[in-house]
Amino acid sequence: MTACTVAAVLRVPIGAPAIIRPPMTMVIGVMLGTGFTSQTIGNIATWGPTVIGLAGFVIVSGAVCVTYFRRVAGFDVPTAFFAGMPGGLVEMVILGETKGGDAGKIALVHSARVLLVVLTLPFLMQLISGVALGARPQLGLSVLDAPWTSHAWLASSVVAGAIIGKILRLPARLLLGPMLVSAAVHMLGWTHFVPSYEIVNVAQVVLGTTIGCRFAGTSPREIIRILVISIGSTFILLTITFLFASGISYVSTYDFVPLTLAYSPGGLAEMSLVALSLGIDVAFVATHHIIRVVLVMVGAGPAFTILKHS
Repeated sequence: MTACTVAAVLRVPIGAPAIIRPPMTMVIGVMLGTGFTSQTIGNIATWGPTVIGLAGFVIVSGAVCVTYFRRVAGFDVPTAFFAGMPGGLVEMVILGETKGGDAGKIALVHSARVLLVVLTLPFLMQLISGVALGARPQLGLSVLDAPWTSHAWLASSVVAGAIIGKILRLPARLLLGPMLVSAAVHMLGWTHFVPSYEIVNVAQVVLGTTIGCRFAGTSPREIIRILVISIGSTFILLTITFLFASGISYVSTYDFVPLTLAYSPGGLAEMSLVALSLGIDVAFVATHHIIRVVLVMVGAGPAFTILKHS
């Protein structure tokens, strides 16, 4: 991710072919689904305060960031609004463009936000809470050592998840569809498979590469400008994240670190992978990011209409 971002700034002719991300995204979805267990169902009952806190976080962070992009960055109203919403990149670009925003700026801002959060949050977690980096849970066996049933479950979850995601018209369907299927078979106790670590490593490399390559084709001056602007918005978002995580930790059964990852303004896949690397409950983090994306998707359109006519 870092190498490709630097390469884009230096105008190295790089690119991530569109065909490589979807299969790797589905693999990541299946892997994240393995973090759901039979205990997850019981834990959901304790998520009430954290979900309410998440709704408050979306409202506050959205309002502050929209104001920042409008007053400080000088964006026009629709561009500032959809660049400031803590939602998914694709969804915000599509909505923003239909409302008259600059799709290129919106995409760059959200890409920069994910980039900066992934680069900083794990180290901030280590600095603030002392959580050790790299404390990863055991991944699957190698491709050659894993039983054929593990590969069969992986393939079946990918295919079934892609179909279900399309039928249900899920946001980020290639990630959420396979994740839901994998989560279901693990929570039901049908299997305990984990994708082979070589496959997971390749998927993470592809995911990081595509984030960095989003800046390809953009002038170095514009990339640096957006990155500088995004440093300010990311600082604002992380500050609000820390405040909400700290406050909600007093009224819930979850402490500061998992709440920070659950509320953090990174992408669903990226933050779930950070949770995995820190040994944090992936199911808790992933589910809250799904709820955040849904809240923003449902509320962004009506909120923009109200803002536009106010």
